[in-house]
Amino acid sequence: MPEPEVRCLGGPGLHNDGLKGWLDLRVLSGKTPPSHQQQQHARAKGMAPPDRAPDQTLAFSDALLLRVLACLPDPHLSAASLVCKRWMRLAGRLRRCLVVRDWAFVMHRLPYRFPELADLDLFPASIVAPAAPSPVSPLLTCGEVSLTLDPSADPPLGACHFLADDVLDRGLAAIAASFPNLRRLSATAASESGGLMDIASGCATLQELELHRCSDLALRPVSAFAHLQILRIVAASSALYGTSEDGGVTDIGLTILAHGCKRLVKLELVGCEGSYDGIAAVGRCCAMLEELTIADHRMDNGWLSALAFCGNLKTLRLQGCCKIDDDPGPAEHLGACLTLESLQLQRCQLRDRRALHALFLVCEGARELSMQNCWGLEDDMFALAGLCRRVKFLSLEGCSLLTTRGLELAITSWSGLQSLQVVSCNKVKDEEISPALSELFSTLKELKWRPDNKSRLAASLDGTEMGKKGRVLSKRILLGHQRVKGMVLNYSTADAMKLKWGATPEL
Repeated sequence: MPEPEVRCLGGPGLHNDGLKGWLDLRVLSGKTPPSHQQQQHARAKGMAPPDRAPDQTLAFSDALLLRVLACLPDPHLSAASLVCKRWMRLAGRLRRCLVVRDWAFVMHRLPYRFPELADLDLFPASIVAPAAPSPVSPLLTCGEVSLTLDPSADPPLGACHFLADDVLDRGLAAIAASFPNLRRLSATAASESGGLMDIASGCATLQELELHRCSDLALRPVSAFAHLQILRIVAASSALYGTSEDGGVTDIGLTILAHGCKRLVKLELVGCEGSYDGIAAVGRCCAMLEELTIADHRMDNGWLSALAFCGNLKTLRLQGCCKIDDDPGPAEHLGACLTLESLQLQRCQLRDRRALHALFLVCEGARELSMQNCWGLEDDMFALAGLCRRVKFLSLEGCSLLTTRGLELAITSWSGLQSLQVVSCNKVKDEEISPALSELFSTLKELKWRPDNKSRLAASLDGTEMGKKGRVLSKRILLGHQRVKGMVLNYSTADAMKLKWGATPEL
């Protein structure tokens, strides 16, 4: 006969069938736990714990369950995949984007667990985990990269270590054989580049590629990708990756890239070395290039004038550049990007007046100008932006040296200005706005004006008792009494001072 319902310690999440034999603890029934002899006697009689209710979803086909699971958002889908093995297998078929952190998973289980991937990031899995940090050698982590800091070593900052090239190539070959419909891939380039050749032949629909630790030799197989449209190259840095001094991306690699990927629409170069020849080759060969991002570049002098060869360029973005161009050459030889619509400067050093003047001359046709957290942008430097006479959208954020007067002199020269955003520019003051600038504000279609965060913060905290001198958001010392475990302890002000400094007051 069935066992009477019993409530077990641990809550309803503890099933009877998950325990061996009878339940060890019973509550509310008044019975003592059965001994080992009683359990054997019950098994001999054919008595067993009741089975759980049958799974009603077994009557559903895989196609129907896939339609149901496809309606769930990603967080809920991940939770649903833990119900049973069948749901895990079906949820894996719905996964399209994945970041892998274990290379062993790539070699063995990835094709079976997620067979329909279209976006795959293998870069975190290709990094070898550093040794356990010690108090003397802590770890510095930035994104997926962790470096060991040893003050007694030379250099004190250790390099990032990756898997062996043959291991990387075997993993990329397995990816090429298992995911023919892959659209985006992020991986670490190997010097032999055999794995990338397998990807080029096996993933014919690949459109976006991100390569880390690149060198000129590693870019050779990139020309085999027939439909590649978006490419991001992170050059191999000797300080970060421990490579040789000549292991980065130079004009040779940019020329190989330009002749092989003629359908590129977006190109991002991070930490690349080059000059006029490399950028000119990209502009001549990649006729469909619309967006160019150059981050932390190490270009030689004169590269800026090569942007004139990008005949279809619409967006130019400079990120984290310590310099723009030390010697751009004569202004009459610079040329201009006639199709350029947007110029974006993010975290750049803008202290070289000659370089900034050359940049605005090349981008004189830009209609959108954005400067974010740029250093050295004073009034006289920002006045050079007046060379771009067609600006309709201006965005300034984190430009702490720019004043209201410098802003007014520049934007009043743009008759077609329609949108203005000024955020966190602390020297731009509301009380310094002139009538001419106020009249210009009234004609704009869009205005975002938050130049001084301190004044806005003080206004928003008014009446909240926050931001006052001497106020702390921690445990307060209440003079005169303190409540401890339901008891009220009375002591004087002197005792309160003792309690504040860690002493025990006299009761």
